[in-house]
Amino acid sequence: MKGRILQTTGSWYQVLLDDKIVPARLKGKFKLEELDTTNPIAVGDFVTLEKTEGGEFIINEIHNRNNYIIRQSPRNKHQRHIIASNIDLALLIVTIAQPRTSLGFIDRFIAAAESFHIPVKIVINKIDLTLSNKEKEIFDYLTLIYPQIGYEVFSGSAINMNGINDLNSILENKTTLVAGHSGVGKSTLLNSINKELNLKTGKISEKWGKGMHTTTFATMFEILPNSFIIDTPGIKEFMLLQVEPEEVSGYFKDIKEFSEDCQFNNCLHQNEPNCAVKKAVENTQIAATRYENYLHIIQNIKDINYWERK
Repeated sequence: MKGRILQTTGSWYQVLLDDKIVPARLKGKFKLEELDTTNPIAVGDFVTLEKTEGGEFIINEIHNRNNYIIRQSPRNKHQRHIIASNIDLALLIVTIAQPRTSLGFIDRFIAAAESFHIPVKIVINKIDLTLSNKEKEIFDYLTLIYPQIGYEVFSGSAINMNGINDLNSILENKTTLVAGHSGVGKSTLLNSINKELNLKTGKISEKWGKGMHTTTFATMFEILPNSFIIDTPGIKEFMLLQVEPEEVSGYFKDIKEFSEDCQFNNCLHQNEPNCAVKKAVENTQIAATRYENYLHIIQNIKDINYWERK
């Protein structure tokens, strides 16, 4: 029997089997030798189940993953924790105000998603709010810059239901990782699509297992027929892991395009001569904010590497 992991709760797993949700556990000890991770099974995994004579479901096989995302283990910085797997899309919910989502966070999220080979779309929520002139400029900037790079930007409001149909079409027939800062209205948006979810901050509806949620593990919901969303409070830690500085430009589509014309193959686009990326920034072919955020990520990686060597 083939099922899919909806939630992990210690040694037990909630598995979608056909049209019902069943609890299951692993058969004996199970290891994934190719990954140094703290958890062998993640939300989104497809698994094979068998049913014992006592009626208990046992997981005896984990199917190959199309992709997965990881974060550093909160208990051991040298180990990683798989957040979720088999993701078709990462949907980033942002707001211009109340609260404002920084461009730095947006670019870090996109770069991390690129490193995991997960496509990204952006939704600007709370467009019903009255924005100041400066905030309107930020809105125009987001809707101009990111589509030019290759990331679709949608806008909507769960309050007046604007853009909800567009959101439905984005999520249809996909497994989507939904992310965003606290307060951007992520749960409200999702509830407007499927009111049965009844999502609340830090809680999971009784339909999906009362008392089985935690701030550590992700949970997957079937929001529409054959359409799943993955929600996790830990997504704020969704970042580039075990990446060297010279690899980062490969996760910035706009910078990668121009880096092919740099004099040096390992150019970091900082102080090197004949850097095509810096020239493109000067010519406004690459947005200055994107370049600045790229430099911040580079410096952050250097700082981490420095302290790990100490």
